[in-house]
Amino acid sequence: MRHRLCLPVLLSAALACPATAAEVTYELDPAHTFPSFEADHLGGLSVWRGKFNRSRGTVVLDRAAGNGRLEVEIDTDSIDYGLDEMNAHARGEGLLDTARWPQARYTGTFAGFVDGRPTRVEGELSLRGVTRPLTLEIGSFKCMPHPLHRRELCGADAVATFQRDAFGIDAGKDYGFDMTVTLRIQAEAVAVDAAAPEG
Repeated sequence: MRHRLCLPVLLSAALACPATAAEVTYELDPAHTFPSFEADHLGGLSVWRGKFNRSRGTVVLDRAAGNGRLEVEIDTDSIDYGLDEMNAHARGEGLLDTARWPQARYTGTFAGFVDGRPTRVEGELSLRGVTRPLTLEIGSFKCMPHPLHRRELCGADAVATFQRDAFGIDAGKDYGFDMTVTLRIQAEAVAVDAAAPEG
């Protein structure tokens, strides 16, 4: 009788805390991670596109338990439109003001897991000294053993939109510029531990 009573207790305890063993820490691969953006020019005349060439971050993920967190830091002076004149303008006081605010930061938690894959990140973007809520929608997510490092490699493609004037970047607003910015992130991250978990 004693064993019959203990068995359900042990099972429920095991089910309540499987997350710790499955939690994996990853480092973003700066050679395969490029936050990019799209912004309006002259109220719909055209769309300007650019990216940031330097970023770093950490992912902690437990796919079995369906949770995890993300921390990313971006060097704002690494902005790259593919045009030197625009890069210099974007670094100035009217836009990113990189001399005062050299980094942007995004932190969040993974959510909406389906078959062990997160479908969004619910977090906050800090830009030019202002922090606002921002949810990233994850369009694709995949993990596999890295072919060279023998560690687990995960990749994702995510998108979000925000109003840049909410962060104090309102240049062109008086001329009818749409303040909406689309943020797109292609990212790859490698597990810190040498083992490559299955799945």
